[in-house]
Amino acid sequence: MSSIPATTSGSRGENFWTDVRRIAPLAWPVIIGQIAVLAFSTIDTVLVSRHSPTDLAAFAVGAAAYVTIFVGFMGIVLAVSPIAGQLFGAQRLEAAGDEAHQAVWLALALSVVGCLLLLFPQPFLWAAKASPEMAERVRGYLQALTFALPASMLFTVFRGFNTAVSRPKAVMALQIGGLVLKLPLSAALVFGVPALGVPELGVTGAGIATAVAMWAQVLLAAVLMRRDPFYDQFKLWGRGLHEPNRKALWGLLRLGVPMGMAILVEVTGFSVMALLISRIGTLPVAGHQIAVNIVSLMFMLPLGLANATATLVAQRIGAGDLGDARKLGWHGMLLGAAIAAAMGSLMYLMREQVISLYTTDAAVAAAALPLLAWVVVFHLADALQTIAAFVLRAWRIATLPMFIYAGTLWGIGLFGGYALGFDLFGGTPEALQGARGFWAACTSGLVVAGLALVALMQLKLRPPPPAQ
Repeated sequence: MSSIPATTSGSRGENFWTDVRRIAPLAWPVIIGQIAVLAFSTIDTVLVSRHSPTDLAAFAVGAAAYVTIFVGFMGIVLAVSPIAGQLFGAQRLEAAGDEAHQAVWLALALSVVGCLLLLFPQPFLWAAKASPEMAERVRGYLQALTFALPASMLFTVFRGFNTAVSRPKAVMALQIGGLVLKLPLSAALVFGVPALGVPELGVTGAGIATAVAMWAQVLLAAVLMRRDPFYDQFKLWGRGLHEPNRKALWGLLRLGVPMGMAILVEVTGFSVMALLISRIGTLPVAGHQIAVNIVSLMFMLPLGLANATATLVAQRIGAGDLGDARKLGWHGMLLGAAIAAAMGSLMYLMREQVISLYTTDAAVAAAALPLLAWVVVFHLADALQTIAAFVLRAWRIATLPMFIYAGTLWGIGLFGGYALGFDLFGGTPEALQGARGFWAACTSGLVVAGLALVALMQLKLRPPPPAQ
C-alpha cells in the first residue's frame, strides 16, 4: 500500500524540526544523484581536454547544443512529478501510474523532435563560428547523442515518477551506476584500446559512452519497476503501454511547457553568459568556468531540498491537507535559506583555498577570485528562487514563474551583464566591467527572481479567510 500517512496539519509536523525530518530523507538521495549527473560532463571535459584542443572545443559546442535541447524537453516531461505526486497523495494510485505511461508517450514524441535538431546543428555551428574540422567533430558527437536523447527522456519519466512517490533512492542508485559505467567506457572510446581493437574516437567516443550509459540506466529502471512489488499498486504492467490520453497529455503539456521554458531560460542565461565572457579573453572565461563549477556543485543541495519539499507539498495537496502543504513549503524555504547562507559564507571565507584546488595558474586564480565575492548573495538567492519555483510547481503554478525568470535572468542578468561587462552606456566603474559585471548583474537577477517568486508564493498560497 501507499506510504502516505493520513495526517492533518494540526496533528503532525507543527514545528519546523519535524518537517526537517520529513524533508531530509527525500533530499539527500537527490543531491547525491545530481552530483553523479554533473560528473558525467566533468568526466568528458577532463578526458576530451587531454585528447586534443579541437575535441574540447567541439565538446563545448556540442554539449551546449545538447543541453539546450534536452533541458527544455526534460522540464516538460518532469510535469509528471507534481501531477503524479498529487494523485499519490490522494491515494489514486492507478491514475498516478497512468500518468507515468502518458509521460512516456510525451517523452517519445519530444525525442523525435530533439533528435532531428541534433542531426542538423547548423545554428549552433554558426553561433560558434566553427571551423570545418571542429564542425565535423561536433556533428559526430551530436550524432552519438542522438541515440542518448530518447534514453535520457525516458529516464526523466522514471526520475519524475519516483520523485512523486517518494522513491528518490532508486533514481540515485541508477544514476551512480550509470556514472560507474560511464567512466571506463568514455576513457576507452576517447583514447581507444588497440589491444582490444577499440579505435580512438575522441569526442565522438564520449557521446557513444553517454548513450550506452543512459540506455543501461533505462533498462535497469524498467527491470526494477517490473520486479519491485512496491510498483504493483500503480498497475504499471499487464497491458503494455497505455493508450495516449488526450486529456492527460494536455495536462502534462499545460504544466510542463512553462516548466520547461523556465528551466531553459535559467540554463541559457548561464550558457550565453559564458559565450559573452569568452569575447573578453581567455583568462576571464577560465576564471568564470571555475566559479560556475563551484556554484553548480553548491546548487545541488538546494536543488535536492527543492525536490523533496515539492514532493511532500504535492502529496499533501492530493491528500487534501492544504494547511500542511503550505507549512511544508515555507519550512522547506526556511531550511534552504539557512543552509545556503551558511554554505555561501563558508565558501566566501575559503574561496582562495577552493580555487587553488582547480588551478595552480596564478593568473586564472586571480580571475576567478573576485567572481566569488558575490557567492553569499548569489547562492542564497539561487536557493530561494529554486525552492520557491519547485513549491509553486507542486501547486501547478508555472506560467507566471516562467515570465519572472525571463525578465530577471535574461533581462537583468544577461542584458545587465552585457551593459556592465562591456560598458555599453559608458561610465561603468572599472570594478564592474568584464566578467565581474556579468556576475554582478546575474546575482542581481537572481535576487529579484527569488524575491518575486517568494512574493508569488505568499500571494498564491495564502490560506482562505475563516468562515464568518
